[in-house]
Amino acid sequence: MILAVDIGNTNTTCGLFDGQKICYRFRLFSNLRQSPDELALHLDGILGLKKFSLTDIKILLIGSVVPPLTKTWQEMAFSYGVERTLVALPEKIGIPIKLRYPCEVGADRVLNALAGWEKYHQGLIIVDYGTATTFDCVSPEGAYLGGAIAPGLLAAAESLFQKTSLLPRMELSEPPQEVIGKDTISAMKSGVLWGFAALTDGLVALMGKEFKEKPKVIATGGLAPIMKQLATKIETVEPDLTLEGLIIWFRKKIS
Repeated sequence: MILAVDIGNTNTTCGLFDGQKICYRFRLFSNLRQSPDELALHLDGILGLKKFSLTDIKILLIGSVVPPLTKTWQEMAFSYGVERTLVALPEKIGIPIKLRYPCEVGADRVLNALAGWEKYHQGLIIVDYGTATTFDCVSPEGAYLGGAIAPGLLAAAESLFQKTSLLPRMELSEPPQEVIGKDTISAMKSGVLWGFAALTDGLVALMGKEFKEKPKVIATGGLAPIMKQLATKIETVEPDLTLEGLIIWFRKKIS
């Protein structure tokens, strides 16, 4: 069994794979205060819900943008019998990175590019709705070209709550049916969800002009299914793209 983990600033997305087939997916809070032993206890408990255990994991694959948590996962794996732990470094994932400073790009963005190109073998714009909203462009030949970084939807919604005295905290599990909100909550949802849909469509349209041929637009991240209903440019949702990128990277590495 292979456990692939995408360690982000807010959540850590996990996928348990039997070969290339995902058996179980779940999320953990990215807790910087958690010790390796606490992580092991938490992880074993969650795996147990589906009749798996920590001892089933033979290989741990890590893609991370939080170095302290990378170390916590590595120490946990070493202490609890995981046979092999591999960390995906952006410059060694296996696709050309056409940036001025390749060391600046996060592993998750390059893994998304790898997985997207392996699936579609064409030019791509990948929108990842995470802690930040990232737009990543992939050439028809499979090179990572760069992209754009915008605030995340949840961060934008939380900022409204924290920075304004009269606006409440809201949840974004359902898209608003109307753009013109008739109360405070619906107006806030409209501003965030329809606003980010317009941001998505606008940036995708501008980026598309810099491709020779029309790129395919795919979305990933926790809020991608909701944004697919609102943003007209999104063609496909790939919920496990980063985890699949880790598996593809690992298979290429050992082949």
